[in-house]
Amino acid sequence: MSTQMPIYIAGTGLHVPRRIVTNADLERMVETSDEWITSRTGIKQRHVAGPDEPCSLLAAEAAKQALADAGMSAERVTHVLMATFTPDSYIPAAAYSLRSRLGIPRGMAMDISAACTGFLFGLETARALVTLHPEAVVLVAGSEVVTSRINWQDRSTCVLFGDGAGAVVVASGRVPGRPVVVDILLDGDSSLEELLTVRGGGSGAPLHLGDEVGEGFFLQMQGREIFKHSIRSMASVVQELLNKNGLSAADIDMIIPHQANLRIIETLVKKLEFPEEKVYVNIERYGNTSAASIPIALAEARREALIPEGAKVILTAFGGGLNWGAALLQF
Repeated sequence: MSTQMPIYIAGTGLHVPRRIVTNADLERMVETSDEWITSRTGIKQRHVAGPDEPCSLLAAEAAKQALADAGMSAERVTHVLMATFTPDSYIPAAAYSLRSRLGIPRGMAMDISAACTGFLFGLETARALVTLHPEAVVLVAGSEVVTSRINWQDRSTCVLFGDGAGAVVVASGRVPGRPVVVDILLDGDSSLEELLTVRGGGSGAPLHLGDEVGEGFFLQMQGREIFKHSIRSMASVVQELLNKNGLSAADIDMIIPHQANLRIIETLVKKLEFPEEKVYVNIERYGNTSAASIPIALAEARREALIPEGAKVILTAFGGGLNWGAALLQF
């Protein structure tokens, strides 16, 4: 269901770290092969942040592009939302660090921790803020340095993830060629939380001075179960979103799914009966960038002029929590 006042995405941007790690590079680091990784995930390379490229820096570069695309200065931004599970630090929140990098002296800023679905949580929060404050301009960034929480000796996870950031500017109104956020649905099931965790270092699994960093500090995932639940959940929420808005798959011009695994994407769109030519995929170049995945893909699709005016676009994601969601955009 549309909100009474149109809320639109005024600009998009993306940024990834300088360093690229290919599957051939990983062959020298862990027992794996390019053929194994490509055939099972669709990933050929990923970007890996260096010590001088924290989460907020990646987000700031993506945000600058988004603001330029929107034709707005950073001073126009009233609220900053950062979707991430890999912030620069616990305090301050990465959203405050992002605000500082952009030269925004004051205003609300907060992090949203919802793993790979985080950007959609941020977009829905932005929609609520603009509904309450029609004059608001909300910067929503999804930025992750996932590799900072990856065990490079675990071949089941280290081949999957990469780092990067995407950002959008959300405001009230309607501008030709810029997408209106028509509707968003979010859901989750905390009974499945053990399927994907990063517990070490949290207050439930604290580290003490002198402790060695154990496996719990890094991302741990039950891959087969995540595969099954991700497809089921995303297919369900997308279908619910279509039904709610009186649409069918035939009415959608493009679907941009979370870029977690090519097999997941292929199975999902087959289940939803979306033709392959309507699916945007860039996982081969970036891997799974968690909360950055969808805003990177959206910015890239717009940069490549793949979304014409009038198009209806579905965004959908699934992440640790477990949580999932979908958004409907009208260009």
